[in-house]
Amino acid sequence: MPKPEKAVLLVSWKGPGDPKPEQIPVQYNPTELTFDKSAQLAEVAIPGLDLPLQQFVRGQAEKLTLDLFFDSTNEGMAEGAHSVTELTDKIYSLVKIVPKLHAPPICVLAWGESFPGQSLGSLTEVQIKGQSRHGFQCVVESVKQKFTLFSTEGVPLRATLTVAFREYKTLKQQLDQLKLSSPDRTHSHVIEEGDTLWRVANRYYNRPGRWRAVAEKSENGIHDPRRLTVGQFIEVPPL
Repeated sequence: MPKPEKAVLLVSWKGPGDPKPEQIPVQYNPTELTFDKSAQLAEVAIPGLDLPLQQFVRGQAEKLTLDLFFDSTNEGMAEGAHSVTELTDKIYSLVKIVPKLHAPPICVLAWGESFPGQSLGSLTEVQIKGQSRHGFQCVVESVKQKFTLFSTEGVPLRATLTVAFREYKTLKQQLDQLKLSSPDRTHSHVIEEGDTLWRVANRYYNRPGRWRAVAEKSENGIHDPRRLTVGQFIEVPPL
């Protein structure tokens, strides 16, 4: 029988893009994960209508809450017992300020291949594939520690930590994942390897047949629509 995969926290003590994050495995896998994601909406009241219109304002940061159990009794419970804080302090440290960052570290909670949100990449009917995930990138919002067993010397031996994680993404990560597009606005685009004008039109207009609007934009300097220069900035005009 295969050994259960352990959940692990990848901690970037040097900030976003840390090439070697520290791995902090949990002692026991959590039995529950609670995710809370919501959107902020504004009501637009229009006289004469049955109800106000709902206007999307922005997304809210997702929140993940879980309980982690720690136990050091396997090292003994008598004199000289090991404190469970040797394990719990690693989690508690994630809510403390890192001097060089002026903030707590950035973390990723990873646990297996089927992490909630991973299957977004397989959805073919919606345009949110880029928002799939294989872990939860976050900062620790709170850590609640409950010590439930002590040695005769008062050394804590068993604890349950309730940890709240708040979703974290840089501006670049969000823009790369969302791929926001509005056909009634001007967009700047950098030609990439394999790009064609019909692909550009499909991305921004959702209409590949409107590629001529991009080709005919004089500022783009496109003389042959079949030959695009990789790295060239072009302007995608509004429709």
